[in-house]
Amino acid sequence: MTLKLHWFLPTTGDGRTIVEHFHASRAAGASAAREPSLDYLAQVARAAEANGFEGVLTPTGTWCEDAWLTTAALIRETRSLKFLVAFRPGTVSPTLAAQMAGTFQRLSQGRVLLNVVTGGDAVEQRRFGDWHDHDQRYARTGEFLEIVRGVWSGKPFDYDGEHLKVEGATTRAAPDPVPPIYFGGSSPAALPIAAKHADVYLTWGEPPAQVAEKIAKVRELAEEQGRKIRFGIRLHTLSRDTSAEAWAEAGKLLEAVDPERIAHTQKQLSASESVGQQRMAALHGGKTDGGVRGLEIHPNLWAGIGLVRGGAGTALVGSHREVADLIEEYHSHGIDEFVLSGYPHLEEAYWFGGGVRPELIRRGLLI
Repeated sequence: MTLKLHWFLPTTGDGRTIVEHFHASRAAGASAAREPSLDYLAQVARAAEANGFEGVLTPTGTWCEDAWLTTAALIRETRSLKFLVAFRPGTVSPTLAAQMAGTFQRLSQGRVLLNVVTGGDAVEQRRFGDWHDHDQRYARTGEFLEIVRGVWSGKPFDYDGEHLKVEGATTRAAPDPVPPIYFGGSSPAALPIAAKHADVYLTWGEPPAQVAEKIAKVRELAEEQGRKIRFGIRLHTLSRDTSAEAWAEAGKLLEAVDPERIAHTQKQLSASESVGQQRMAALHGGKTDGGVRGLEIHPNLWAGIGLVRGGAGTALVGSHREVADLIEEYHSHGIDEFVLSGYPHLEEAYWFGGGVRPELIRRGLLI
């Protein structure tokens, strides 16, 4: 299977440093040199489209612009680019989500993908009125997706679950095609939900051996459900014509990070209920004393982003060929979709598109 590449819309803001506001506090993040205006996000979206990316992930959270509204505004700014819209089941009714996705699919002529984010931070969830605990949130997500699929069946749908209940749920018309569901989560509560409902299981960028282990678990659970699902990975990327140039740029990102900001962010992240976040934090341990290459946890896989960013915290760093090598390694373990980003997102889309993408095409991994 050939790869699918996706890019990222920086709706928190963008710049030449790691711009990120962890869910619990805006103070933990660097100020954005480029505000997420519609004009700037349109530039990023058009750059992604021009460089061969199939879609763009649009994040969800307090410090992001709303993913539904932002991506809807960008439909007319692009021609073929798909929008991977992230949203939380605990903040919207399943029938409304099914209706929104159906409307989006029709208005965009089939360009919506759905990233269901259960949520791993209690502070963030409560901010939106969600007081479920970690495992309850995943159980509710399963019910949510049961209802969404039922609504899309085209017939009035009844459901009476532990967390959600609807009667006669339906919409004007089912989306055509039905948007694929992208879903992530590393905990014992998350994996069965992914196996039962996800079309694409997303993992953060752990080293290939750890990713392979996780894929094997989810694939086995899916097979027990009589299902086959695809697998994707969320990573940052920093590629240049030579390895030395790429690592020099990674060094600049690290040098721009204040040690106090690292300590503050890691203190907040340590309280996260997300197993995936805990696994990300374990990759770097909050330490920078080894310099930029001291955070290289696998050849050309750098954990420096995760020092000050929640969620995806690793980056592909190296020459275009080295980055392609690592992508091919992940692909050999079952990863078919790559959701990538870089600082700044506008320029890095061109670096990847002009450098790594041709290398992947030469290897027969992209059409």
